[in-house]
Amino acid sequence: MQSPRLAGRYAKSLVDLAQEKGQLEVVYKDMQYLQQVVKQSRDFVNLIKSPVIKGDKKNAVLEAVTKDKVSEMTSGFNRLLVSKGREAALPEIVNAFIDQYNAIKGIHRVKLTTAVEPSEELKRSIKQKVAVEAGLGQVELETKVDPSIVGGFILEFNNNKVDASILRDLKDIRKQFMDNHYVQKLR
Repeated sequence: MQSPRLAGRYAKSLVDLAQEKGQLEVVYKDMQYLQQVVKQSRDFVNLIKSPVIKGDKKNAVLEAVTKDKVSEMTSGFNRLLVSKGREAALPEIVNAFIDQYNAIKGIHRVKLTTAVEPSEELKRSIKQKVAVEAGLGQVELETKVDPSIVGGFILEFNNNKVDASILRDLKDIRKQFMDNHYVQKLR
């Protein structure tokens, strides 16, 4: 991350403006769209971060990507970023905006990593369990499939990590074998 403070300030300004104009939900949807564009297109991110490409070209690309997909407020904000030379921070600003929106709305982001794709029923059950057990209000569940954990799950929320994966269990067993205290007692 280039500058989390810078991203937080720009995001806060956009949140405040959107709240003032009564368009917070609209701009939130725009930020979700931009977040998906950033996640799906590495070329887009490289283009907006490139110091070689001129601002007018970056502005044209941003306009083309967001045309009829985002509100006028978000388009104006994107133009402002380019005019100030801050377009390279757009991915961080988008994430900071979504984090600030979630804080305002009391939404807690929970990340679930499993070895196989979880069913919808399991996702609902985990959301409900986490909300009740951890005392979180609204829960937004993000899932990730990582076959390297072999089985089980890893749950991350509010800077907490619950690692109930088989990979962690195997690592623990390996460590116990490496630090075998019983071998010395046999001699």
